[in-house]
Amino acid sequence: MCSIMGYCGSDAIFDDFKKGFDRTVSRGPDDSRIIDTGCGLLGFHRLSIMGLDSSGMQPFELEGSYVVCNGELYGFEKQKQDLMDKGYTFKSESDCEILLPLYREYGIDIFKKLDAEFACIIFDGETNEYVAARDPIGIRPLYYGYDKAGTIIFASEAKNLVGLTSKIMPFPPGHFYKGGRFVCYCDIAGVDTVCYDNLETACRHIREKLVKGVEKRLVADAKVGFLLSGGLDSSLVCAIAAKRSDKPIKTFAIGMSGDAIDLKYARQVADYIGSDHTEIHMSPDEVIASLDRLIQLLGTFDITTIRASVGMYLICKAIHMQTDIRVLLTGEVSDELFGYKYTDFAPSAKDFQVEAEKRVRELHMYDVLRADRCISVNSLEARVPFGDIDFVKYVMSLDPEMKLNKYGKGKYLLRHAFEGLEYLPDEILWREKAAFSDAVGHSMVDYLKEYAEHQYSDEAFEAGCNKYTRVRPFTKESLLYRDIFEEHYPGQAEMITDFWMPNKDWEGCDVSDPSARVLSNYGDSGK
Repeated sequence: MCSIMGYCGSDAIFDDFKKGFDRTVSRGPDDSRIIDTGCGLLGFHRLSIMGLDSSGMQPFELEGSYVVCNGELYGFEKQKQDLMDKGYTFKSESDCEILLPLYREYGIDIFKKLDAEFACIIFDGETNEYVAARDPIGIRPLYYGYDKAGTIIFASEAKNLVGLTSKIMPFPPGHFYKGGRFVCYCDIAGVDTVCYDNLETACRHIREKLVKGVEKRLVADAKVGFLLSGGLDSSLVCAIAAKRSDKPIKTFAIGMSGDAIDLKYARQVADYIGSDHTEIHMSPDEVIASLDRLIQLLGTFDITTIRASVGMYLICKAIHMQTDIRVLLTGEVSDELFGYKYTDFAPSAKDFQVEAEKRVRELHMYDVLRADRCISVNSLEARVPFGDIDFVKYVMSLDPEMKLNKYGKGKYLLRHAFEGLEYLPDEILWREKAAFSDAVGHSMVDYLKEYAEHQYSDEAFEAGCNKYTRVRPFTKESLLYRDIFEEHYPGQAEMITDFWMPNKDWEGCDVSDPSARVLSNYGDSGK
């Protein structure tokens, strides 16, 4: 990961900008630079992934225009060659150096042409205006706010903007900002034409597109590793990568020492694919001690996000401290595309599709946010194969009738796509889904609930909840998280739409806890 920031006006105060920007130096510890464009400031903290020498340092400049980008541009080599054929020259091997030439050639249409996970800020030296954009899912973070004079400020994380603006909001994924307006260039969750491929055709395309999504994310000048929970999604990513690698890939799993469901399954996958596997254990004390730090780095009070972040944060911390890996592939986004335990209760195919569209559009505030923050705070880069643009568009376009769980097994399309091809043992391929926060150890969530229970009397809980009029806490655990959030981001609750919960309008989903273990169909998932 890298960190970017842009103060898009001449009223920028350098010292205040630098103070805010330096809060995310862990995203890019290799080098830092702030420049004055003549109409504001652009900042870049670099984590070297592509083009490791100093020539890849940003901002990049082209005849008075500048760009900073936190991103990976897949297949950029062909675009770079096309630009060289048009007379452009390049000084580095960085993928992001092609952005300014592309912008000069295509203007704002550039963003539709990118196969990328990215957030960028461009200063157009010809018009003296700023343009910013974010990838269609929001895998790379970007936030914005306005100073007292109405000047817009962009930054990789909300913490960069604390003290510079009174209201911080996430930059909408799939949009660009220009001329004071946010414009959608790609609604990745929206479907113009439903695809009615039959089951076998659909599964073949799913397999081929996911394999390509993994393959393109293996390309890096820095070392690559893999988070392996033992669940279907991360196991498939690792299995595909192992088949495409000429030496054992490095996989990592974490769990509570006593009751981690997934450690044994992760080990089984690692043995099957022949990976160089590392297990990391966490203690109850580590879980509780990490809470304040976690919520500060996440910038959320969402229960699901925080629970699932504990293990991810600690495993990434260990990877950073114990290895020289810089890039991690993860299994996020699959649930929102193929369904989760609660979507088994969808009343109809239409309801399933509407819910999937909502969840994909909001991912940047939840699972994707979790992966970015837990990984980047440890000076690592996240890559998300299930978030591949071509893959997501195809799965979202499939007839939702096909995606309903009519097969007696969730995520049937994804499982069937790899059936009989020896990517994974059948026990893993057809294993029931376990919630990540449960899979690292059922006791972890119990420790968190017990800790929160002791922080508030019943009277203090009721009074505490009444302090908040928007997204009101409803358990002592959720109140604890909200109170910690407000300490770090006072008055900024609008950054989060709501709690990530099952759809309460569906019969069987009106529950008081976000964990899938409270649903009637959880069954053997947690074993």
